[in-house]
Amino acid sequence: MSRIEQALAAAEADGRGALIGYLPVGYPDLRTSIEAAVTLAENGADILELGPPYSDPVMDGVLIQEATQAALAAGFRTRDLFTALREITSRVDVPVLVMTYWNPVLQYGIDRYADDLAAAGGAGLITPDITPESAGEWIAASRRVGLDRVFLAAPTSSDERLELVIQNSTGFVYTVSTMGITGERAQLDAAARTLVARMRSHGAVRACVGIGISNAEQVARVLEYADGAIVGTALVRALRDGGLGGLGEATRALAAGTRRTEPIPGS
Repeated sequence: MSRIEQALAAAEADGRGALIGYLPVGYPDLRTSIEAAVTLAENGADILELGPPYSDPVMDGVLIQEATQAALAAGFRTRDLFTALREITSRVDVPVLVMTYWNPVLQYGIDRYADDLAAAGGAGLITPDITPESAGEWIAASRRVGLDRVFLAAPTSSDERLELVIQNSTGFVYTVSTMGITGERAQLDAAARTLVARMRSHGAVRACVGIGISNAEQVARVLEYADGAIVGTALVRALRDGGLGGLGEATRALAAGTRRTEPIPGS
């Protein structure tokens, strides 16, 4: 199993679902973003998801866009991602995925990006804006260096699209809870539960749900049927408003929702 699969399996063996915490790299500055990632790992996150800032973040909500724009304005460069990864992975055992738009990977060079990501201790990529049929070079590079590749499935995905995503994803499939951009929502779309059931019927082994999850109750609801809950905006808000202390408190609160009373369907 990959490190991501091992983390999901370890949480399941402990009677929990996994908490996956997202933060942008370089916000509010590179040093603090490193400490923030370590804070997530030390306070209950099972997997870290780090987002390199990008100038055209089409999937990100307002709060994350503000954070990434601040990081870019402060001088973030792609090489800073690998600097951050090296330190984070040297300090914690929690695996780290990078969630990146595709253009920065192309500009950096696909094989070079894969090599540097693996060398820095990264576990793989989540790629929100590239589909498996367009990702042949990345699939080959990830296989060569042993990185996970996480593609997205949405409620609008056809059965044929789901099968393609499931066949080409490793680690887990990123299950989009509702159509739209990232952000906190009072209620999660019931489409997520239906989508995960559809994915299981097509052979998905691991499915983690993201977009809109912002509190422990929502984490618990998602983990009734999914392997992991992905939280981003609520953690970025906690870091912005409360610093590292506030981030640690928010992570612990979210992690309290991961304990299960029953196994997930299909496990």
